[in-house]
Amino acid sequence: MSKRTGNAPRKVLVVDDEADIRELLELTLLRMGLDVTAAANVKTALEKLSGERFDLCLTDMRLPDGEGLQVVEHIHKHNLDVPVAVITAYGSTENAVRALKLGAFDYLAKPIALEQLRTLVKSALAIEAPAPATGSTASRFLGNSPALQSAREMIDKLARSNAPVYITGESGSGKERAARMIHEKSVRTDKAFVPVNCGAIPENLMESEFFGYRKGAFTGADHEREGFFQVANGGTLFLDEVADLPLMMQVKLLRAIQEKKVRKLGSPGEEAIDVRIICATHQNLAECVAAGRFRQDLFYRLNVIELRMPPLREMREDIPAIANSVLGRIAEQLGMAQPNLDAAAETALLHYNFPGNVRELENILERAVALSDGGHISCDDLQLTPSGAEQDEAGISLPGAGDTYPLQDYLDRLEREAIVDALEKTRYNRTAAAKLLGITFRSMRYRMERLGIE
Repeated sequence: MSKRTGNAPRKVLVVDDEADIRELLELTLLRMGLDVTAAANVKTALEKLSGERFDLCLTDMRLPDGEGLQVVEHIHKHNLDVPVAVITAYGSTENAVRALKLGAFDYLAKPIALEQLRTLVKSALAIEAPAPATGSTASRFLGNSPALQSAREMIDKLARSNAPVYITGESGSGKERAARMIHEKSVRTDKAFVPVNCGAIPENLMESEFFGYRKGAFTGADHEREGFFQVANGGTLFLDEVADLPLMMQVKLLRAIQEKKVRKLGSPGEEAIDVRIICATHQNLAECVAAGRFRQDLFYRLNVIELRMPPLREMREDIPAIANSVLGRIAEQLGMAQPNLDAAAETALLHYNFPGNVRELENILERAVALSDGGHISCDDLQLTPSGAEQDEAGISLPGAGDTYPLQDYLDRLEREAIVDALEKTRYNRTAAAKLLGITFRSMRYRMERLGIE
């Protein structure tokens, strides 16, 4: 395969059997200063890919001798460093999802909007091979366990795509950290990463928070405001606890994702947006769909590629490295020498189950540093829950005879159980759960953050 050299223009392969569509695409790309090669069928496209080097491929889904998916599969089977985008019929979202799962960079719907085409091309041509993580991103996922290595490899792959990502994992397993890492390693790194906790927004404010509003759109709207989508334009929108979205908002979110357009409250027209969606939840979205709490069509749009973040108990060999890194950060913040874990303390951590995962490990070590003599951390400083403790009827560990059990830990467990129970009874509606508990929404949010409840 020949290689592009010097300052030669970037080459794009356009695959479409309709002459007028090919002409439209060629003309638009030529005006962008690109070198365009056309193919009218799968056979010709594969021959071109085998003989020339391309920087981008745009392929129609339906072709006379096959499907555009064959072009996508060929590129990835032969490890060609060519981002590929598919062109689908309007409303044919299932084809777009299939293509994205096979490794397509993005998709365009017919009739083709030229501004969206230009945006896609600019993003695709900016793609480079993912660089090794350094600095802040490298420190987020320390360790060499198979489970963590698999997650890191998937993050590198996802960084080269525009496909929606659904991150699963237990509370405290690093779902938002993974989302940030995908963003920082992607071509969108110089644009905004906008995290949104879907469970923390009152239902009556959701539309204005997501899409923004014009001045005078409603009582109290005395100025124009950008929504999450506008702030994240060109970057990444991370929807945490997406299962908490009410059904009406799910409909509007689905349309925004499919059309790549949003309308501010009070605005007569829509505006195009270029936003990558990454979502996460500790709930099982498939079960939410089955229960009627989450739209199936939105689920399929968000769950294009799934990234599972492993719990800490599946990567026990990484615990010493993670603990050492956390202790180093704590010591730096406090302006003190880094304390060391003694052998008994390290053994205790290796055998602890960590229901709260990495977040719980960080909390344990912060407390241990405060209780230690400053030089080293003992097993007593960790104050881990006794493994042989009895349990009450609610499943809460209680101190046994002769066990030392911090009162605050015990009270925290009671509080956590009460909050989780209220959330389950209200189908994870945080506003309703707060009312059930007799506390304010703000207090509910604070308590959940303090206790590591996602």
